[in-house]
Amino acid sequence: MSDVNSAGSKSSSLFFLALGALGVVFGDIGTSPLYALRECFSAEHGLPLNYDNVMGVLSLIFWTIMLIINFKYVMLILRADNKGEGGILSLMALAVRSLSDATNAKRKAVLVVLGIFGAALLYGDGVITPAISVLSAVEGLEYITKSFKPFVIPVTIFILTMLFMVQRFGTGRIGVVFGPIIFIWFLMLGVLGVYGISLNPEVLWAMSPTYAVDFIVRNGAHAFFVMGSVVLVVTGGEALYADMGHFGRTPIRYSWFLVGFPGLILNYFGQGGLLLSDPSAISNPFYLLVPKWGLAPMVLLSMMSTVIASQALITGVFSITRQAIQLGFWPRVTIVHTSSSEIGQIYIPSMNWALFLGVIWLVITFKSSSQLAAAYGIAVTGTMVSTAILAFEVARQRWGWGLTKCVSVFGLFLFIDLVFFSANAMKISHGGWVSLAMGAVIYTLMTTWQKGRRILYRKLKERSVSVEDFCQKLLQSPPIRISGTAIYMAGDPWGVPVPLLHNLKHNKVLHERVAILTIMTKEIPIVSKRARVEIQEIIPNFYRILVYYGFLEIPKMKHILEALRQNNIHFNISETTFVLGRETILPSNEPNMPLWRERLFAFMTRNAQRPTAFFKIPPNQVIEVGIQVEI
Repeated sequence: MSDVNSAGSKSSSLFFLALGALGVVFGDIGTSPLYALRECFSAEHGLPLNYDNVMGVLSLIFWTIMLIINFKYVMLILRADNKGEGGILSLMALAVRSLSDATNAKRKAVLVVLGIFGAALLYGDGVITPAISVLSAVEGLEYITKSFKPFVIPVTIFILTMLFMVQRFGTGRIGVVFGPIIFIWFLMLGVLGVYGISLNPEVLWAMSPTYAVDFIVRNGAHAFFVMGSVVLVVTGGEALYADMGHFGRTPIRYSWFLVGFPGLILNYFGQGGLLLSDPSAISNPFYLLVPKWGLAPMVLLSMMSTVIASQALITGVFSITRQAIQLGFWPRVTIVHTSSSEIGQIYIPSMNWALFLGVIWLVITFKSSSQLAAAYGIAVTGTMVSTAILAFEVARQRWGWGLTKCVSVFGLFLFIDLVFFSANAMKISHGGWVSLAMGAVIYTLMTTWQKGRRILYRKLKERSVSVEDFCQKLLQSPPIRISGTAIYMAGDPWGVPVPLLHNLKHNKVLHERVAILTIMTKEIPIVSKRARVEIQEIIPNFYRILVYYGFLEIPKMKHILEALRQNNIHFNISETTFVLGRETILPSNEPNMPLWRERLFAFMTRNAQRPTAFFKIPPNQVIEVGIQVEI
């Protein structure tokens, strides 16, 4: 009986996880039918709307989803889990960890650049997705009555403003309704698709790849440009992988193959059937599939679905930012946990309002989803290219695939991704520059912070001495000791923090107990509590403490002290002084970085959240020692 109950419990859990995956993972790709097929026949492509071209485009859409989503992401990339977590920075960490020896330093550097590049473009995706998704849904108001047209932009801005304002409350409470709404959305996509197919059942023949091949051969350059719009059907593919840690690969695969994939394919083919019957429906084949009496509820459902899709991307940007901070690619910022039980539910105020300003600017500047489509594709395809290369490395090093197999499989995916990226690169002057500009800014910030911190640590190390040498000098010339405990925070476990050297040099005293604490981030999502701390007592009452966290975790001082207590090191927080260095960066003409990047790094350092707040250290027990460092 217990086995039956256990099986029932597992199936119930799988059902709810799959339903949740629908709401969070598939919102982005699920709202693509609002604009994707229409953009394939936009006037700028110069593609005649006839039987052969409709069938060819449908065939391209079908096989793009089959190859990119079904095979690349769902079947293969989901295998590349970093202790259960996904996402491009997680994939990068997995690939880099596979190359442990020093001889692969250059290869590692290339993989890191690819990971940062892909993550930077995902930030652009996080800005464009809410704008294009909500705008395309609200445009359905025009098909209810033309008098609604002047209200499209104001309504879109209002919805987006509300969306960003509620972020601080967290998604936990409203998240439970995401899955059912997106399930209804996919169901309606399928129903409308079946209706459209019934108008021209022969449209189903487009599942044959011969139509796609024939379309490319016949149209040549026109087909290449159309590929830039075809890729819109797979926007959201990265979300499948990025959200794996929340749901697991099995629920994602179930919800995709049983609900998402059939609903999308039926709808695209339904839109194709409508176009074969009425070419004038190309103005908006999605909404023109809907009967007049059902337009209002369908527009409302579209708005709800696009808000959910936007929510998933916003949450994704928060998650990427947290990972980037822990991996050393982004300055510390305020991170608010909106759930006491879910580690993934966080809110980052600075990033939220930066996204909001970017989204509103896009809506006001571009004014329609068609204008935004050009900016959209290049962010998506750039990240897809990075993912393919990183996944190749993981398959080669961790899955034990032979070189021939890796090249055959991921070489095919990389070729397809590069074709899509190149096709979208042709639209740079028509809006594609937005994604590249956003990506370039984020990439510059991330690499500047990474390199600047590396230079800063090197400069501080030059001023320091090893902990072992320092302790030997203490034994030879013992200083005056005062009661209490001092914890000095250090970025490098090798050396003595400069504030400790300054204290001993100028004050000639040390606390009774001294600990040098270094918090290190491993390239795994979560570190087990048993492996959290390493403690070394160099000389009596002088400790070197290493604390390890995963890139999904945020260190808190009370948790660190608890971990130390479990290892029989008892620091009373009320009697402990925390000493931190406060570096003032002085840009110089040294050949470390260009002067403008040194100034940028100095600005980022000044505006980064103080360690006191980030690590939740009681502020009245903190001493900050100012240090000026030329870089």
